[in-house]
Amino acid sequence: MKQQQLPFAIALALAAWPALAQQQDKSQLDTVTVTAQRRVEDIKDVPAAVSTISGDAFDALNASGQDVRMLSGRLPSLNIESSFGRAFPRFYIRGYGNTDFHLNASQPVSLVYDDVVQENPILKGFPVFDVKAVEVIAGPQGTLFGRNTPAGVVKFDSVAPSQKQDGYVSVGVGNFNSYTLEGAANVPMTGDWAVRISAQDQHRGNWVTNTAPVTLTAKTEGYTDKAVRIQALYKTTDFSALFNIHHRDLEGSPRLFRANIIKPGTNDLVDGFDPKTAYFDGMNTQKITATGGSARLKWSLATFDIYSITGIETVQPYSRGDVDGGYGNQFTPVSGPGFIPFSAETSDALHGHRQLTQEVRLESKGEGALKWQAGIFAFDERYRWETVDYQPFPPSPVPLSYDTNQSNRAYALFGALTFQVTNDLKLGGGLRYTEDKRSLNSYWPAVAGEALNSANGLSASTKDSKWTWDASAVYSIDKNTSVYAKVGTGFRASAILPASTFGPMTLATPETLTSYEFGIKGDFWNRRARLSADVFSYDVKDLQLTEVGGGSNSNSVKSAKKATGRGLEINLDLLPIDNLMVHLSGSINDTKIKDPSLTVGGCGNGCTMLNPAAAGGGFYVNGNRLPNAPKYVGNFNLRYGVPLADGSEIYVYTDWTYRSSVQFTLYKSVEETGKALTEGGLRGGYIWHNGKYEVAAYVRNLTNKIVNTGEIDFNNLTGFINDPRTYGLQFKALF
Repeated sequence: MKQQQLPFAIALALAAWPALAQQQDKSQLDTVTVTAQRRVEDIKDVPAAVSTISGDAFDALNASGQDVRMLSGRLPSLNIESSFGRAFPRFYIRGYGNTDFHLNASQPVSLVYDDVVQENPILKGFPVFDVKAVEVIAGPQGTLFGRNTPAGVVKFDSVAPSQKQDGYVSVGVGNFNSYTLEGAANVPMTGDWAVRISAQDQHRGNWVTNTAPVTLTAKTEGYTDKAVRIQALYKTTDFSALFNIHHRDLEGSPRLFRANIIKPGTNDLVDGFDPKTAYFDGMNTQKITATGGSARLKWSLATFDIYSITGIETVQPYSRGDVDGGYGNQFTPVSGPGFIPFSAETSDALHGHRQLTQEVRLESKGEGALKWQAGIFAFDERYRWETVDYQPFPPSPVPLSYDTNQSNRAYALFGALTFQVTNDLKLGGGLRYTEDKRSLNSYWPAVAGEALNSANGLSASTKDSKWTWDASAVYSIDKNTSVYAKVGTGFRASAILPASTFGPMTLATPETLTSYEFGIKGDFWNRRARLSADVFSYDVKDLQLTEVGGGSNSNSVKSAKKATGRGLEINLDLLPIDNLMVHLSGSINDTKIKDPSLTVGGCGNGCTMLNPAAAGGGFYVNGNRLPNAPKYVGNFNLRYGVPLADGSEIYVYTDWTYRSSVQFTLYKSVEETGKALTEGGLRGGYIWHNGKYEVAAYVRNLTNKIVNTGEIDFNNLTGFINDPRTYGLQFKALF
């Protein structure tokens, strides 16, 4: 942990800053409030690592039409990736996540949108617009939030309705025939009602040309993504009800797989690689329809408040793609690019999906030393998952189709309290009991082709229960600076992966986590500087790992006896001079699999293996980093404004993010290691009429750096890339 000494040296230096700096009566940093403990609190009073993004930083990312993956690397220890494109984001906090691409995958990072947990991974891709703030709360969060939170919570809070007659509209256009339309408005109401309507429409043209000799998709990589949210608030002195209805329609392309784009023996892209050209003979299409609603009720009594949060979510995704990333195969007269052993084209869809959640929570009121919360939570999700193989092996005139039905129910009782022991010391603790039941059944319709591998059966059910807890202490050094310590546990229920034609059904037992964290938070230099820094250590027992593809060409879930994570995180905001805002953040995450007996299949695409081979087959992965877990993440933002005499402003904003190399798979290989990546953006604009109007020009991926950001360990060196340089203009008006 020697590398953690530098941040604490910085923290100590900044703690002494007020005594060294001259007092100034100029602009100050705004107070940051968060709801990481289900209450509105000053961020420095929360005994956990919490990072937020809003304002200029969020607007700069959102203007170019990016999906939720735009947040990756923008906050310490946060990584987001996807092999489905805009449909299926996979979240990692402190290196801890899940690479599983199945539509029934569970993730250890929970996404909570307007107080409702979004459990299915497709729900987690809902567009982010008209939000008050984004919070990333490091795990474990096993007491107060939904379910499956051992790695943490990503929390979105929409702007709530109000009686103010205001709103905004934003229009942006860019290269690749892209546009973004976004707006929100409070609808004029009378009495105790307030209504807000928000909407977003993002579009990008198909910018990749398919040059395969025979193809079903001539162009790809475009999308049209539309979403709307209507909120109605009824509020009196002792009661409030906030109703939320939201809907999404996405039509476009799945992630584009590109065969043989990695140079053997390296992790470089092949010579002459052209991002705007692809070669595949299958169909690439993706559609998502999602609709949901919630009712958040609050009764204010004399000594406590009662909250009821009811949510329903439904989603119907369909994604079809050319998995082998090329055209033809070794048995056909023409194939490419490079060697294509055999063809693969599949689709996945959910039918009849619905998720119901209900929470009832009691929260104490008043300014007393003791504050408490307690409640119950219920979760019920079910759906039918359909998978189709359009090119079964050996070839069949009828596509192979198989279905899986899954139902998942969970219940929890929870409570938490804090006690102000002295003016400077506050202690806290929480306890949660969870019971989780899952049932899965796969079947194969009577069509020509291959049967499912039923070696382990086609049906399974699990029932898990677990107590999780946390304890914390916050000590105020002075009115501006505090230190905290926290220990907590987390839990994720058993996993079931259904059988396929290549592999049997597999199960993994529940995973549990214990975490320790220590940090410092404070405002310094007459509130022209703000720092948060923390160190952490966690151990996961029976970590669920997804073995994808490889030499066995199958997908299965396995458990590692143990995995560990150690690291540090820093957020620093500075106002060194008026009108110059600087943000620096970063993290170090050292993760390891610790299971000397655990083996996985090697690569199935001719890559260069770096792990020792096991005598019985496969490769040992003990000591490997967790997949998609960069060791270093850094982010830098700078905004400088030049006020003009008439009250208008010219500004420039730039942001840069860095992540070190990542290991895409459980095993280590030269080719399937992602290169370190630095991406930057630049935005310049003019604001006038007392801030009501803004016009700006922007560039994303300023250096046009293209690298392989993921792989398909299937039958060739297939990968996918990050977006090339995008640029455009944006106009925004407030009213």
